[in-house]
Amino acid sequence: MLKTRAKYHLGQVVRHRKHPFRGVVFDVDAMFANTEEWYEAIPEEARPQKDQPFYHLLAENDQSYYVAYVSEQNLVADYSGEPVDHPDLDDLFGPFEDGQYPLHFQLN
Repeated sequence: MLKTRAKYHLGQVVRHRKHPFRGVVFDVDAMFANTEEWYEAIPEEARPQKDQPFYHLLAENDQSYYVAYVSEQNLVADYSGEPVDHPDLDDLFGPFEDGQYPLHFQLN
């Protein structure tokens, strides 16, 4: 059954459940919308179901900044109160406040 409501919202800080990175949600796909090649590269025992929201994150770990594409089942909300330092944040969001980033622009 297709889940039609995303658990996390734009500007929210989240963490990966299994891997040591966190990020800010900047887009959400209602269900998997990446390439089959990308999906098949994930070990079969770790592949998430496609019929759930997938999140685009401005992500960071101890070594680098990057864009991540993560299934909802692999994310948890980050309540640390710590900002994310990704260099592209200022292009999309205002200053970190109350544990999240406000959008710079109005969505339709």
